[in-house]
Amino acid sequence: MTGYYDDEEMRRRRARRREEMRRRKRRQELFRRLLPFGIAAVLVIIVIAVVTGRGRKEEKTDENMAVKDQIEEENRAGTADMTEEENRAETADQTEEANRTDVDDQKGEEAREENDKRVNTEKKKLAAWTSAETGRAVVMLRERYDALEQEKADAAIKRSFQYAAAEDTKRLGEEIFSSNAILVDVDNEKILAGKGEKSQVVPASMTKVLTLLVAAEHIENLSALNDKFEITTEITDYCFRNDCSVAGYAVGEAVTVRDLLYGAILPSGGDGALGLAIYTAGSHEAFVELMNEKLTELGLSGSAHFTNCIGIYDVNHYCTVYDMAIIMEAAMQNEICREVLSTRIYTTSQTEQHPEGIELSNWFIRRIEDKDTGGMTIYGKTGYVNQSGSCAVSCGINEEGRTYICVTTNAVNRWRCIEDHAYLYKLFSES
Repeated sequence: MTGYYDDEEMRRRRARRREEMRRRKRRQELFRRLLPFGIAAVLVIIVIAVVTGRGRKEEKTDENMAVKDQIEEENRAGTADMTEEENRAETADQTEEANRTDVDDQKGEEAREENDKRVNTEKKKLAAWTSAETGRAVVMLRERYDALEQEKADAAIKRSFQYAAAEDTKRLGEEIFSSNAILVDVDNEKILAGKGEKSQVVPASMTKVLTLLVAAEHIENLSALNDKFEITTEITDYCFRNDCSVAGYAVGEAVTVRDLLYGAILPSGGDGALGLAIYTAGSHEAFVELMNEKLTELGLSGSAHFTNCIGIYDVNHYCTVYDMAIIMEAAMQNEICREVLSTRIYTTSQTEQHPEGIELSNWFIRRIEDKDTGGMTIYGKTGYVNQSGSCAVSCGINEEGRTYICVTTNAVNRWRCIEDHAYLYKLFSES
């Protein structure tokens, strides 16, 4: 019986294999029959893609041709306008020349001189109009404030730099983030608000306001701003060793003194500050002596002492926020300092290392302009080292020309520092 069942099982297996082979053959036969149709379908898809792509390319070409035609039309129109403008200018010149000739013939030398005066007057009016129409309003506004500050500078010669607290001086607390702060009314020599204003602090890069002031006072005339100074390895190595922020000048790069001034303040560049020091005094050490002499001149030698021109932390590098307000007021009386401290963006002169110059930016001024400060025109310089936190010194001038100076230190970050300055300006502009 066992053999019978084994033979039966083998027959079933052979039958299953035969059936499997028949199915496989049917699938292969079906595949062979369908293969030509699949190939044809792929070819059709490829042809459609090529035709569609060519159509899109032709559409793109037509669009480009249309744009090209439009540009050419605009160029022709612009050329026609320019030609017409040139013709008008030439006609005006010819008319003026003809008029002058007629005047010469009719009225002689005296009439010609009178006509020249009239022409010059009209040219001056045109120049003034053009200047006003091309965005010189900012310069005019700055000139206005410069005149006001010069008047104050002349008056300040008659007094020592000092501010007095009063009964209504606001004692600041948790309403600001900074641990030390002062806001002064420069015109009335009055402390409007204070918080640890006479406590010793680390000034960080606010130091560079004094660096700017000392360098500016030793520049004999404005033409010296174009003097060239070569950046040395000594400068770049010093900045690298002390982890200073830099403007980005390269070794061997010949930059102008003006570039050094802006490089020291806008990006808080150690390379710019150290370059100014060496240009002004011959060495960093000699320049620091000039800085401390200036502190003595301002009456601050008892509470302030600087060891470097950059703001690198040193136990012997210190002042108070009150002292920094005095330094800022002294800087605001210098034309060069006012110009640099109020500039938002500056591009350095072109050099071999930087053919397009370097774009420098005063982020503090650009950010505080987004805040409500009560309509103040702001000048400012920031600072930061671990020991000082985020700090800043700024000067605000309202629409009536009144001057305020604000100094804060030890905010947790730059945004909190800006908010403290904006808060104090707004608070007292409304009171």
